[in-house]
Amino acid sequence: MRCCKNILFGLYLITTLSSLAQGLLPAFEDTLMQEQKKLYSSGSDQEKLDANFRLKSTFERALSVEHSFDYSFDSLKEIGRIYSPDKAFRIINWDLARNDGTHDYFGFIQVYNIKKKTYLLYFLTDKSADIKNAENAIGDANKWFGMLYYKIIPVKVKGKKYYTLLGFDGNDKLTSKKIIDVLSFNTDGSPRFGADLFKLEKKSPKRVIFEYAAQAVMSLKYNEDTRQIMFDHLSPSEPKLEGQFQYYGPDFSFDALEFKKGKWVYTPDVDARNKSSSKDNRYKDPKDKSKDHTSKQIYKSPE
Repeated sequence: MRCCKNILFGLYLITTLSSLAQGLLPAFEDTLMQEQKKLYSSGSDQEKLDANFRLKSTFERALSVEHSFDYSFDSLKEIGRIYSPDKAFRIINWDLARNDGTHDYFGFIQVYNIKKKTYLLYFLTDKSADIKNAENAIGDANKWFGMLYYKIIPVKVKGKKYYTLLGFDGNDKLTSKKIIDVLSFNTDGSPRFGADLFKLEKKSPKRVIFEYAAQAVMSLKYNEDTRQIMFDHLSPSEPKLEGQFQYYGPDFSFDALEFKKGKWVYTPDVDARNKSSSKDNRYKDPKDKSKDHTSKQIYKSPE
């Protein structure tokens, strides 16, 4: 009888704690909504930084609550929230657009640790400005090439799982960037960015970075049906401007990356007609004004 009572008490305690946690999360979300609004409506950089500090601190407390991994924070429309397809982790991240046109990026990764049987939380520190040779740099949570993620593509190489990430970086007033990065996890559960998974024409980088004119819109998306990462081919407006990325834009041809023998292999001049995936989501690029998008600060998943 005593055993049954202990079991019932344990179940009651678990249910009570779970209910308390679920009650905390909506309160945190309300606070996050207020700070999100201040971040994206403030006029000065200092006001944005202050709001961002409070936003980050509140998120850290909220994401430390048990069962927070399954809480969607749906009302935070200007903040990216994306789960891996296998639900092993999720990334929450956002940008701070400074008045000089540059961007700082912030975020968290929640990942399930099998050994500890709990979710671990990692804050991502954007070190883009300090990273030299960004295409070949290996990073971690404290040395992160910041961006806004909008797609996660799991692949396996020799039994190890890697997650290919598609992202957007507003960069500055002259150029924007689309980026293909790779996320994997060390044995202790900590994140690692960059990997030898790319085979391009003349190089094998650890991530792929496309830079182009700020007023242009570049497509970079994963086609579920063909299993290709497809993207606009970028060219300068005139041959003499080669290497000056503020003059680059789509030239109406398309290239792709196909996953073959453990590598994303470059395939030029693919036929993009009739290859749209039935599973594709249609997203707005933050700089595509023609699609009724009014501010490049506001997060939209930008394919």
